[in-house]
Amino acid sequence: MQQYLTTNEHTTLQIMDISQILRQYFGYDSFRPLQREIIERTIQGHDSLVLMPTGGGKSICFQIPALAMSGTAVVISPLISLMKDQVESLQANDIPSATLNSSTSYERQLLVRRKCTNGEMKILYISPERLMQEIPFLHSQMKVSLFAIDEAHCISHWGHDFRPEYAQLGVIHEYFPDIPIMALTATADKVTRHDIIKQLHLRVTDNDGVFVSSFDRPNLTLKVMHGYATRDKDAYIANFIRQHQHESGIIYCLSRKTTEEVSKKLRKLNINAAPYHAGMSTEERDKVQEAFRCDNLEVVCATIAFGMGIDKSNIRWVIHYNTPKSIEGFYQEIGRAGRDGLHADTVLFYSLQDIVQLSQFIQKSTDEDTRRTNTEKLRLMRQYAESRICRRRILLNYFNEPYDKNCHNCDVCDNPPKSFDGTIVAQKALSAAARTGESRSSTTLIDILRGKVTETIRRNGYDHLPTFGKGAEFDDRQWRDFFLQLLQMGFIEIEYDNYNAVKITPFGWEVLRGKRKVELVENTRQKTVDKPKSRQMQLRIPVFGTNDKKDDELYEELRKLRRQIANEMSVPAFVVMNDKVLSLISARKPMTVEEFGAIPGIGTYKRDRYAELFLAVIAKFTQ
Repeated sequence: MQQYLTTNEHTTLQIMDISQILRQYFGYDSFRPLQREIIERTIQGHDSLVLMPTGGGKSICFQIPALAMSGTAVVISPLISLMKDQVESLQANDIPSATLNSSTSYERQLLVRRKCTNGEMKILYISPERLMQEIPFLHSQMKVSLFAIDEAHCISHWGHDFRPEYAQLGVIHEYFPDIPIMALTATADKVTRHDIIKQLHLRVTDNDGVFVSSFDRPNLTLKVMHGYATRDKDAYIANFIRQHQHESGIIYCLSRKTTEEVSKKLRKLNINAAPYHAGMSTEERDKVQEAFRCDNLEVVCATIAFGMGIDKSNIRWVIHYNTPKSIEGFYQEIGRAGRDGLHADTVLFYSLQDIVQLSQFIQKSTDEDTRRTNTEKLRLMRQYAESRICRRRILLNYFNEPYDKNCHNCDVCDNPPKSFDGTIVAQKALSAAARTGESRSSTTLIDILRGKVTETIRRNGYDHLPTFGKGAEFDDRQWRDFFLQLLQMGFIEIEYDNYNAVKITPFGWEVLRGKRKVELVENTRQKTVDKPKSRQMQLRIPVFGTNDKKDDELYEELRKLRRQIANEMSVPAFVVMNDKVLSLISARKPMTVEEFGAIPGIGTYKRDRYAELFLAVIAKFTQ
């Protein structure tokens, strides 16, 4: 029987060395909160569940124990592209690592297996399906130091991206009872956390072995746009992208069809965009993903299938074309922006139509518990989007992280909403619903209020109603938002199984009869996007407090050098150095190899490999 590393004889020495490993391989002098505790616990042979936001430093939690412990760490990851990204980044730091997956050639598999057997490989990435095939090899031929299960929420039916292939991972402790397991995820509510622990048989409790980092991503702006019709959304997005030229971004859509339509519209405007969804062939998806990774594609219009499989640090914005079905999914998706810690923008388009469609999806489920849970998740998502208080407060409190101040980096904080006595407006909306027998959708009711003579209006004689045209002072978007507010406040309901008819609640009838007042929030039309922050604002002020134009010019020269190096290595530019490191270099302007190596994020290997190249550009620029 193979002997595994359990209570290490050299644990004390290894724990002392982890700071040195952090400096040598990753270029940092100190750990982020919780990283040291997680690493030490793993080296001591214990399981852990790690919840850290995207970009919060999860990978270091298992990569450093892998380097500190003898044997090979096995990292279970869901997507080939994600493994490729992470292995390229590790190899760029001179860390022996590899993948075993369906795309690995037979010759490469033999080489990887031999290096693992000989103890030459420190980190092995593998898919959950492949893991089950490789268990005999891992058990008999390898010395496994630890198992790290990335995107662990995929194992739970209550997670936002359940994957059946993850369900079999619960057998790991049966085959490897003494090897520590680290489960990692960016988002999971309490129900999902407990399910992860149960499914993986983790030897942890809420008070021992569960690590929940701060979910705050202060570098992300949060913005919600209410009531935009398709044409308005498209115009806003096109303008937004023009003001964020040469910056990578993702547009998340609810359906495959929408990804195709949006990307087509953008390409007609000479914006470099492409769709990404599960209906495309593997070859087509891989092509899009690779172009995006390497900065050869500016915009990806995608379903939620995209993003988890990419370790790209320089995504500068994320737009949700449609409302997500849960806060967990929303937070994970916006978390793909600004992973380097620099400024990034997020925009969510929110509409009653999306809520109707998502609710219909939920009602199709035959399992009552699933319907109830997903309905509650959608309710909380609506609460976030409809809120008139700081959005960051809502997000962080959702993840049980108290946050009792305003962030001043969301649309609510930037432009506090103004309310008005909306009783008459509400009565007009409710009257339209009542006079049509509570049988029509909000779309038809808005047409009545605005006085539009459509085929439906004419055929049913709605143009003769007393309410017809009585709301012409507001445009479609404003009326859509008013209906959202009435839904939020409980004055109307939507019959999702009856053509989305608007029904008046008892409270709504009180309003209609003049027995209850209604306060609504103003929704003035916004035709243009906010002027984006300058590159100095985006890249330097949050980190350095400088606004030097020469720094900006040097940054562009260094970016060209980084691109040249990346092309020669056939890797994405962020693998060479991410935007934050490049920004630090341009601000500090190191003149010696030692000064270059002292930049946070530059380890020993990158210092020795790149210092002379970057120093030459800096010296030429500063002459």
